[in-house]
Amino acid sequence: QVQLVESGGGSVQAGGSLRLSCAASGSITSPNVMGWYRQVPGKQIDLVSLIADGGATDYAESVKGRFTVSRDNAKNTVYLQMNSLQPEDTAVYYCYIKLVLGLRNYWGQGTQVTVSS
Repeated sequence: QVQLVESGGGSVQAGGSLRLSCAASGSITSPNVMGWYRQVPGKQIDLVSLIADGGATDYAESVKGRFTVSRDNAKNTVYLQMNSLQPEDTAVYYCYIKLVLGLRNYWGQGTQVTVSS
C-alpha cells in the first residue's frame, strides 16, 4: 500500500557528512509522521529522528546538534542531513512513515552508513 525508497547511504571518514533521502509513494494520508531509525548488527533498533507533517521534530540525544531532519510534504519525501559523523553512527538506517488515522506503519529497505576513523 505504501512504499518507501531510500537513497544516499555510503561510506565516509569521521567528521564527514551524508544526506539520506526517502520518498514515499502509494496511499499516503495525513496526518503522518516520517523519520529514521537505525540498527547495528546484534543491537536493538533505535529511533534517530522524526518529523511530523506540521514540522515538529524529535531527535535521539546522541545525534542532537549533528543531524537535521526535514521533509517536503508535496513530494512525501523525508531527508536526514548527517554532519560530524562518527564511527558509532555506523548502522543500517531505515526510513519510516506512520499514517496516524489509519494506525499503519511502513518501513523502507534500509541503507548502509559506514563511518571510518
